[in-house]
Amino acid sequence: MPKARRSLDVFTFREQAAGSHQVVPLASICLPKYQPRQYFDEASLEELVTTVKEHGVLEPLLVRPTQKANQYELVAGGRRYRAAQRADLTEVPVIVLSLTDSQALEVALIENLQREDLNPLEETVGILNLLAQKLSLSVEEVISLLYRLQKEVKGKVAHNVVGESEREMVKAVFSSLGLVSFESFVSHRLPLLSLPSEIQDALRCGKIAYTKAQALARVKDPELRKALLEEALTQGLSLSQIKERIKATQHQPELTSLEAKAKDTIHRFQKAKLWQNPAKKKKFSRLLTQMEALLTED
Repeated sequence: MPKARRSLDVFTFREQAAGSHQVVPLASICLPKYQPRQYFDEASLEELVTTVKEHGVLEPLLVRPTQKANQYELVAGGRRYRAAQRADLTEVPVIVLSLTDSQALEVALIENLQREDLNPLEETVGILNLLAQKLSLSVEEVISLLYRLQKEVKGKVAHNVVGESEREMVKAVFSSLGLVSFESFVSHRLPLLSLPSEIQDALRCGKIAYTKAQALARVKDPELRKALLEEALTQGLSLSQIKERIKATQHQPELTSLEAKAKDTIHRFQKAKLWQNPAKKKKFSRLLTQMEALLTED
């Protein structure tokens, strides 16, 4: 049974009771160095802008004070903040929280996770950054630590390889977030960071589920992988259908990289719309004529 996600009430209740709900100039709020949410769907954001223009920002942003007087750093509410900017608002409602760096990142993560706003890549990077702050390590060092801890749990290395304080902190973070177990995170989420760029882009934009992304990433031929990804996106293939396509290519030697390249090139031609480019129109016409002649040859 999945763990319940942690509520923001543990952070906000005491502050709200102290009367921290207020209205501040939008210009007094700056963005943090790192935000868990990196991708914002343009169409969805424009819909929010329309709502904000008509009704204003209905739900307060979460901010924390900076060292400058009457200046704040955004903790959570990135979409509302951007919509307010586009709607040319001068003031927005906020809840001011007194938070450390790690608390601010944890609140930002929890707020986005509760809204299910983060894609799997953003969740993975966000959790790694939170662990990095909690443990005072770099993200690369955290990744190495997690893999060592996994080996320790599986009995592949001695139990004293990872320090007790580090082990307890890792467990505490995953327990508090209630999103995914440590074991699942290491086995299924960390590999997402090594996905080919085109698959990462599709995953980041919410075009494909991470289980499908992992399946496609196992295809070694870059051109074939891109062709299969395009097919999965345009046809809305299920995970089982994607696996069937991959299996079929493994048993069909005739499906060469040349064939995959041809499919990719045709797709790029269609996307580029060269017939609308005066400088390339004649060359494109000659190329089509050559291709037609090739098709009619015996």
